[in-house]
Amino acid sequence: MSGLAAHLPALQVVVPLFAAPLCLLAGRAGLAWLIVFVASCLATATAAGLAYQTFQHGTLSYPLGGWAAPWGIEYVVDTANAFILLLVSAISTVVLMYAPASVDREIRQGRRHLFYCMFALCLTGLLGIAITGDAFNVFVFLEISSLSSYALIALGGHRKALTASFQYLVMGTIGATFFLIGVGLLYMMTGTLNMADLQARIPAIQDSRPVLAAFAFITVGLALKAALFPLHLWLPNAYAYAPNVVSAFIAATATKVSLYVLLRFTFTIFGAKFAFLDLPLHWVLLVPAVIAMFAGSFSAIFQRDVKRMLAYSSVAQIGYIVLGIALSSAAGVAAALIHIFNHGLMKAALFCALGCIFHRIGSVRLEAMAGLGREMPWTMAALVAGGFSLLGVPLTAGFISKWYLIEAAFEAGLWWLVVLVVLSSMLAVVYVWRLLEALYFKPVPEGRAAVAEAPLSMLLPTLLLAAANIYFGLDTRLPVEMAQSAATILIREQIW
Repeated sequence: MSGLAAHLPALQVVVPLFAAPLCLLAGRAGLAWLIVFVASCLATATAAGLAYQTFQHGTLSYPLGGWAAPWGIEYVVDTANAFILLLVSAISTVVLMYAPASVDREIRQGRRHLFYCMFALCLTGLLGIAITGDAFNVFVFLEISSLSSYALIALGGHRKALTASFQYLVMGTIGATFFLIGVGLLYMMTGTLNMADLQARIPAIQDSRPVLAAFAFITVGLALKAALFPLHLWLPNAYAYAPNVVSAFIAATATKVSLYVLLRFTFTIFGAKFAFLDLPLHWVLLVPAVIAMFAGSFSAIFQRDVKRMLAYSSVAQIGYIVLGIALSSAAGVAAALIHIFNHGLMKAALFCALGCIFHRIGSVRLEAMAGLGREMPWTMAALVAGGFSLLGVPLTAGFISKWYLIEAAFEAGLWWLVVLVVLSSMLAVVYVWRLLEALYFKPVPEGRAAVAEAPLSMLLPTLLLAAANIYFGLDTRLPVEMAQSAATILIREQIW
């Protein structure tokens, strides 16, 4: 590799990072949007290039400033994080296509260029978390993405957006602190922050109390960031009261990146044998995951605000992902990664569709949405496609996720988990049906004026995301092949 291709790992983070101050200096919303949109497109192209290079040449290493690890910071790209980079950057680009009309409707003038500045910083942080090969750098990028997320949520028009942002700040700070304490303990015991060095040095000292404590702190901190039950309390309000663009982007990416970091530390740095045989991580993850599958869906059933309904649905879907991780097998990890990808698509489509509805009627409550299926047919088609994918209906991406998860459970001999997955999916049918009933079978509220279809600038990206849920339910090669390759890389040893 030579020329520009050799510097793609650095450009993956540098381009959106430089876009943030340029948005601030632009001072105008239109110019700021153009800057961050171009940066996101370049980030997507870069992620695609890195994914191709990892398939062709294997793992890529990029020492920043020419300082070789462990003295310098190293960016490392393999199939596992190339998969995450591609998801985050692609979702960002599609959501930004959707953003201008939505932002004009929801963000006060004078703050819109600041919104795009924060969006670029959030994108930078999420991409940086995925690409770095340095444990402390994970914390740095985690804080960049988190701090910008707090600001993005606070920009929501509802007064409760400030409370939601503050709650997220408190919980997020606790999670980040736990993670940092764990990394500090590892540094104290190994003298390095480089992930490859940590992977080599930890086995010799893994029975020491500082390493055991580090593992506990890191696991809990990342579980909080990923909103794993019962550490999910920040998530419903954060998704419900954020601007619709922010809900779509964060719901599709932020928790997924935290789950990737949990995968990376558990399987690569500490090792599956240490985590699942020497320590009881199997049950520590399995029990909350199963409870999340039911508690999240059960809570969603009783929500009248559809954004909160989808937020609690995310708690359940995170349970499915963590269930795959808890199986601690190549099939389970592959299923988790496939669902990370597919859940990102379905939640982006659903929140974008809700943003289209909010743009027209100013509400996403079930009673306000009555009869909209006949007035906004294209937006509703996208909402239905996303809802069916959420349920796991055949020919949708969600079906592929659950199929591989069930296969992994059968492979592990845990047939009772298959029963629980199916039963929890039945709960999802209830709240999705409540939504469809309101859209298509309830009469239009008295006094509501005729509602026009969403603007094309919002509708087309929403339909693109909805179409992706169908396409990846039919052609599974990209997510399945990348996820299976990533699972092979992450798992150094089969333990069952």
